Amino acid sequence: MAGRPSLYSKKLAEAICARIADGESLRKICLDKDMPGRRTVLDWLDDDKNEEFRAKYARAREAQADFLAAEIVEIADTPQVGTKSVSKPTGLEITEGDMIEHRRLQVLARQWYAAKLAPKKYGDKIQAEHTGADGSPLQIQIVRFGAVDADNPTS
Repeated sequence: MAGRPSLYSKKLAEAICARIADGESLRKICLDKDMPGRRTVLDWLDDDKNEEFRAKYARAREAQADFLAAEIVEIADTPQVGTKSVSKPTGLEITEGDMIEHRRLQVLARQWYAAKLAPKKYGDKIQAEHTGADGSPLQIQIVRFGAVDADNPTS
């Protein structure tokens, strides 16, 4: 009986990257009996001989972030009808309707993951402003040879 593949091959690496780009997690891919274990793939990424695989893997992760962003829009635009059970003193109350809480969770999970995969594209924008203590423009002094002339900072 043959074991799981463990030797690196270009064909196997391309299959892994294609599945990642299509939104699958490395964990899920590596559960397939025809795929190497997750630790093996991570070892391939650490191997200096696999620079080409590292580059393809990085591009696949960026594509995965784009896939997740497109999936967010689809989830937000597509109602999911389901049932909700609530236990009350008068008995079990079952209602049917859009599973908004579930869809919200799906969207938030994908937003978080896309931001981790491609922070420049999907992460929160961080903007730094430099102002003085009272909100006025920051005052800069130029120091030359250890002396500061506050009246003429360029001297």
